[in-house]
Amino acid sequence: MLRARALAPALLAATCAAQAGPQADVVHWWTSPGETAAMHALADAYRAAGGRWRDLAVVASEQARAVVLERIAAGNPPMAAQFNPSRTFQQLARQGRLNAIDDVAAQGRWAEVLPAVLLDAVRVDGHIYAAPLSVHMSAWLWSSKAALATAGVKQEPRSMDELFVALDKLQAAGLVPLAHGGQPWQDLNLFTAVLANQGGRELYLAVLRDHDAAALQGDALRQALVNYKRLRRYVDAASPGRSWNDTTALLISGRAGLQFMGDWVKGEFTAAGQLPGRDYGCTPGLSPRSPYIVDGDVLVFPRDKDGSARAAQQLLARVATAQATQLAFSARKGSVPVRTDLDTRTLDACAQAGAAALRDANRLVGNTEMLLAPEQLTALERAVSDYWNRDIPAQAAQQALARILQNNSPNRRLP
Repeated sequence: MLRARALAPALLAATCAAQAGPQADVVHWWTSPGETAAMHALADAYRAAGGRWRDLAVVASEQARAVVLERIAAGNPPMAAQFNPSRTFQQLARQGRLNAIDDVAAQGRWAEVLPAVLLDAVRVDGHIYAAPLSVHMSAWLWSSKAALATAGVKQEPRSMDELFVALDKLQAAGLVPLAHGGQPWQDLNLFTAVLANQGGRELYLAVLRDHDAAALQGDALRQALVNYKRLRRYVDAASPGRSWNDTTALLISGRAGLQFMGDWVKGEFTAAGQLPGRDYGCTPGLSPRSPYIVDGDVLVFPRDKDGSARAAQQLLARVATAQATQLAFSARKGSVPVRTDLDTRTLDACAQAGAAALRDANRLVGNTEMLLAPEQLTALERAVSDYWNRDIPAQAAQQALARILQNNSPNRRLP
């Protein structure tokens, strides 16, 4: 009897463990209030499907990815990790460090419900290695309705010419015309916005994907560089080193008129109690034909030693891409669902505009992380930021960009 009593707790624990679903140890950097709410929506959906969620949050993306890479190298990988579709992700897949999820993709009909550009971003050598979770677009134009009204700007600009007219009016009204955080990644983000809106999809891909010699040496790229530098006169003196969210605060307070930034800024507007259409405007490109630059989050599934993580990984991949999860996650994070077969009327006006753009395959392009190797991307960011901050002729900047993109010379700087 005593022996039976002693064994009872152990048997109960073993039974509970057997009945519990697969555990998901997930490394991520969803730490802001909106991101945390979105993470909980995903975790709750996973639990509802029978899984167990173990949260491993890291404050910043660079540190989170470093943790994942270190754990993989040490033979102690997490079950899943937030990542971005990038060349680094592709390298991990080719090194055999990630589990493919072709069966989940086939069962979920991903080829039918996901945009081709996004599916291509998670496909490596014919196999699917990540579950797309959200779509962000880095080059939205955000506006303060109060600031535009003060300056007499009746509507958000719909072309580069209209953009400069609006900026002049905002400047004349004593406002900050263009809210910009002067950090290298933000400098590059602004440049890609100009490149996409002025040169269109053809020039964007010719330069960043194809590294086409004629495009890199052509007048269209030179004019994009000229207009990019022209924007410098419309930013405020406090721009250098400022974070994107502190920059968005200028729009929220009505002190600035316009900002090019990703749709993650909606969390800042929401936290301030502001609503799209009433307090701020959101435009996914200056014109309805402007390229929609696809960015966002994916979940990768590192390969473990004995394959015991496969059940948890497959369950999480199915849950993350399910219709209900997609709507719940996007509503909280401010992103656009990855699926094109959803009724998005429950989402805000900005997300609905993004979802509509995502259904137009002729507008979709990959972001710089998808198109460039890490060393190239770092070199391009540095070169574009140099050009923004220093007195460098557009022609010299163009030649530097051509060297980086054509010759893969990451260590060269602008003269």
